[in-house]
Amino acid sequence: MFTITDTAADKAKEILEAEGKAGWGLRIFVAGGGCCGPSYGMDLAEESNSDDKVYEHKGLKVFADNDADEKLQGMIMDFVDDGQNQGFVIKAENPGPSAWGPGCGSGSCG
Repeated sequence: MFTITDTAADKAKEILEAEGKAGWGLRIFVAGGGCCGPSYGMDLAEESNSDDKVYEHKGLKVFADNDADEKLQGMIMDFVDDGQNQGFVIKAENPGPSAWGPGCGSGSCG
C-alpha cells in the first residue's frame, strides 16, 4: 500500500492552486537508484496516462506508472518542514534493516 499523509496532500493542493493548476495532480516517477533503493522524482500532471495507478487522498491525485507503483508499495509520501529545509519525501512505512537494499553495509547511504 502507498500512503499519502494529510500534510502532503494539503501542501500539494496548495502548490497546485498557487500555480493555477487546481485539479491537477502529481506524477511520481523512478529517477534512478542504487544500493539503498530507488530515487524518486515528482512533477505536476494534468491527468493520468492510460496505464497509471492513481492514488487519491483529500482531493489530491497522485499518478504512478507500473515501475514507480511497484516501488511505492509500503512507502509513505509526506511533506516535511524543519525550519531550514522543506519538501516532499517518500520514505518506508516501517523503516528498519529490511528497508535498505543489498550492499548498503552500514545502512547509511548518501
